[in-house]
Amino acid sequence: MTGLSESGVPIQGVYGPEDVLGLDPGTALGEPGSFPFTRGIYPTMYRTRPWTMRQYAGFSTATDSNRRYHQLIEAGTTGLSVAFDLPTQMGYDSDAAQARGEVGKVGVAIDSLEDMRQLFAGIRLDQVSTSMTINAPAALLLLLYQLVAEEQGVGAAVISGTIQNDILKEYIARGTYIYPPQPSLRLVADTFAYCRAEIPRWNTISISGYHMAEAGATPVQEIAFTLANAREYVRTAIESGLAVDEFAPRLSFFFVARTTLLEEVAKFRAARRLWAHIMRDEFGARDPRSQMLRFHTQTAGVQLTAQQPEVNLARVTLQALAAVLGGTQSLHTNAYDEAIALPTQKAATLAVRTQQVLAYETDLTATADPLAGSYAIESMTSGVEARARDLMDQVDSLGGAVAAIEQGFQKAEIERSAYRIAREVDTGERKVVGVNAFVTAAQEPYEPLRVDPAIEAAQAKRLAGLRSRRDAAAVARRLDEVRRAADGDANLLYPLREALRELATIGEACDALRDVWGVYKPPEVY
Repeated sequence: MTGLSESGVPIQGVYGPEDVLGLDPGTALGEPGSFPFTRGIYPTMYRTRPWTMRQYAGFSTATDSNRRYHQLIEAGTTGLSVAFDLPTQMGYDSDAAQARGEVGKVGVAIDSLEDMRQLFAGIRLDQVSTSMTINAPAALLLLLYQLVAEEQGVGAAVISGTIQNDILKEYIARGTYIYPPQPSLRLVADTFAYCRAEIPRWNTISISGYHMAEAGATPVQEIAFTLANAREYVRTAIESGLAVDEFAPRLSFFFVARTTLLEEVAKFRAARRLWAHIMRDEFGARDPRSQMLRFHTQTAGVQLTAQQPEVNLARVTLQALAAVLGGTQSLHTNAYDEAIALPTQKAATLAVRTQQVLAYETDLTATADPLAGSYAIESMTSGVEARARDLMDQVDSLGGAVAAIEQGFQKAEIERSAYRIAREVDTGERKVVGVNAFVTAAQEPYEPLRVDPAIEAAQAKRLAGLRSRRDAAAVARRLDEVRRAADGDANLLYPLREALRELATIGEACDALRDVWGVYKPPEVY
């Protein structure tokens, strides 16, 4: 009897060698660390060092988030990951009318260099790797990070981390865009060039399928649309004058890990194989690092439930296991209470401990790619790869990722999948423990972490103080330089850096770019 996976790939009752005939082990699999990297991008994988345990955190003020970062480091986190509030993500200061009611709610409020200093107070930036989930204003947050490191006496050449900087998926699934696609892509390319010259260890983009998956994308849609976006970034960078092997080794990816463990493992393997061939065969990349798909994984927030939240501990463990068996380079495990509110300190610590149990109490790290050769895994990997390639071809037939976005293709495809999943949950065809199956009559009381609404007024007061202390004429002059660069073709990050050094705010810098580029208005009808 045959069933179907999330992406419609057939799942057989039993697999044998005949189900993977046509798979040439010498070229399709190879060894870990060798082209096409199906089995992982490093020869030893976790045998010499486990994945980076990176916990995503940020809420309220820079002071509150800094306290949580110190707690996570003490709990054994090996990499920080910053969540920003919606005003920061949209390029507005905390005292802007558009920010009302959202300051510090879903992440930390960062308005200026002063906030960034406080966010990393007591944390040496040459001793930690930091990922920042920020897109439209990604260049600005990276520059603030560089300026803080500079004040600590840490050179830009030694800081390491990642900015998400993946603007295309914002038009598809998430919505925190500011500018139209073409100038947004120009800013991405300028960031590639700036980091190559100034911050060589920084990952300049984390091309994300996670948010598309959270919006309802299937595993096939997740990797197909993510790799289609990645192609667009590579083309843009090459057209800007960069050689592919100058920037491609710093590209990275960001995927979800769901509870459907077998297909998730197959998805990660298929994505590596697809990307290796795209970079070598389509773009002519010769540096093996340019052909490697390096990725961060986060467990699936959309699969967490507010009902019986402790059950989420089991879900997160399964999801983390899928990521590790799939060969992730870093991992964030969600806290069990995130479907209710911001994670409590207890829940955040348990999330770190989940990764530590997998790394140090199991034999997962004893061998590279432990599932290689599984008839089921290899067949599903080929099935996911073929379907993803077909979907990428559809995007290409529409003129590429940007043209497809403008036609609403990816958004419509994801919405169809999301609707199907919602219907299956509503009818009971798809069982969700605690929601439509195995429901209990009452739940134990739970006290969530709440953000104090007074922080909005406090941030506004901080901004007023900053504006009164700084050199207003110097700020205005630097912002004019940003506008001139935006209207020309000079690399924007240099004038942006100097504006931020003079204590220009995130909102003011984004406004300078809005003055030249305008804002994106999505099509009303798809």
